[in-house]
Order: sequence, then structure tokens, then C-alpha cells
Amino acid sequence: MNPQTDSPFGALKQVDAGLLSVGYAEAGPADGPAVILLHGWPYDIHSYAAVTPSLAAAGFRVIVPYLRGYGPTRFLADATPRNGQQSVLGVDAVALMDALGIGDAIIGGFDWGARTANVVAALWPGRCRAMVSVSGYLIGNQQAGRAPLPPAAELSWWYQFYFATERGRAGYDRHRREFAKLIWHSASPRWDFADADFDRSAASFDNPDHVSIVIHNYRWRLGLADGEEQYDDLERQLATSPVITAPTITLEGDANGAPHPESAAYQEKFAGKYEHRTITGGIGHNLPQEAPQAFAQAVIDVASY
Repeated sequence: MNPQTDSPFGALKQVDAGLLSVGYAEAGPADGPAVILLHGWPYDIHSYAAVTPSLAAAGFRVIVPYLRGYGPTRFLADATPRNGQQSVLGVDAVALMDALGIGDAIIGGFDWGARTANVVAALWPGRCRAMVSVSGYLIGNQQAGRAPLPPAAELSWWYQFYFATERGRAGYDRHRREFAKLIWHSASPRWDFADADFDRSAASFDNPDHVSIVIHNYRWRLGLADGEEQYDDLERQLATSPVITAPTITLEGDANGAPHPESAAYQEKFAGKYEHRTITGGIGHNLPQEAPQAFAQAVIDVASY
């Protein structure tokens, strides 16, 4: 399966943006309000395959990029560190907006994508017109990441500790698809996804930088890998858990099997117009793919806030 030719989005596009050549899907009118949809791990742009046409039909210009380390996105220079720390993903998103001539956008995401949306909204508030964030406020810092959690919570992060070892890196590299399918099942225990849908997304994990980005992301969170010095100031700002002023709708599935905070824990982090919605019906972690109409409606609604 080739994600470039077998995508329900049609022909994908490619643009140089910052440190990357970014592969992305685009739909809707070029002069419509911009919406940027960011995927998580271990998923890809196809989490938004059913969200995108709904938003395009509503008049939005929809941009769905592959994150660094996924699908056709590539580093422009071999010497660039394969860095997965949280701030750099935000830098990537802003660089993509610059490359596409987008001043501000509604930014939506889940998992890594929700954290990246949070980062952009916190650090560059003028670039985030509004936000839809699954699981709410996910900005973290290395000091918090070093602190032990109760045993049941630590168990839910088992893969993070596995990735902290060289055995874990080798195991993930060797068994990317098996690993991802395990996470899909555990994070969305009531989602009966088709093998074809999984295979379509799993093709993006063949990216040559995928393993390096994933491993660095999780090791950085635990303080086991350094970030790059040029992003230190951004991380210092994020470590203060800044309040987000953009109008926001947070979403949570009623059957999310992945680690996630309760909505009461983060509602005060949103200082603008804010609403939380719980999506029922056995909806798990990959909410945009499992409940695409609910996600699309949240984007449409937050656009009017």
C-alpha cells in the first residue's frame, strides 16, 4: 500500500517548511478559513479521512500534514537531529503555516497532535484562531515527567518505559505494525477497525526517521534524552503550564483506553470561551476516526466562538 497513491484524500501535496519537506492533504476552498488537523502516535493523517470532507463542504480550507517521522514527510538535511520533543512539533506546525501562507488557523488534534495544538496556542496565540483538543491540555515538562506515578498509572505507560531501553527501540523497529495494532486495540477497546484501515495508516510508519522520532519523543518526556538548545526557551515557557486564551472545545471519548487526564483537571487552563464534550458510544483514543462527525462539528462550532 502506497500512502501517496491510495489515500482517500486524493493526490497528496509536498512543501518545504522549516526543517522539513512536509507531505500533506488539502481539501476545501483555498480562500476558506484555515483548519489544520494534527494526528498522533501511532496513527497518521487517515484519522481525519472522514472529518476532512465534512469540513471542506462547510467551506473550510483543510490542511492535514504528516508529522515529522511519518509518511512522506522528510528532513531536508541529513545532519538535522531526529528530535521529537514537544516544542519542535509546534515549531513544525508554525513553519508549515508560514510555507502555506496561513496567518492563523483553527487547529485540531488528538494525542501528539492535541499536544502540538496546545503548544502552538500557548506559544504563538496569534496563530491559533481557535482549537479543538482531544483529552484537553497535554503540555508537559521533563521535571514532571521524571516524577513517579502510582503503580496503576505507571502500568498504563508501559510502552514509554519499554522505549527507554535499547531493547525497546530494537523491538519497536522490528515490530512496528504489531506494536501499533496493539496500541490501537488497547487505546480504543471498543473500536472494531478494519484491517484495511489499519494497514493504510501503518504504511506511514515505514518512514526512515519514524523510530528515531518516536523513541526520542518518549525518552525526552522522561528526561532520558536531551532536547536541542535552540528550543530551550520554548520549553521553559511550556514548563510554566501557560494558560491558553484561544476559544477551545475539548473532547473525550467515553471508552478511551489510553492514559488521559480528567476534564476537571484542565478546564482552568483555558481562559477563552470554552466547552468540554464527552462523546459517547464506545469512543476511544482515536476520536476523529471513531467519531468523525462529532469532531467535525466541534471544529465548525468553535469557529463561531
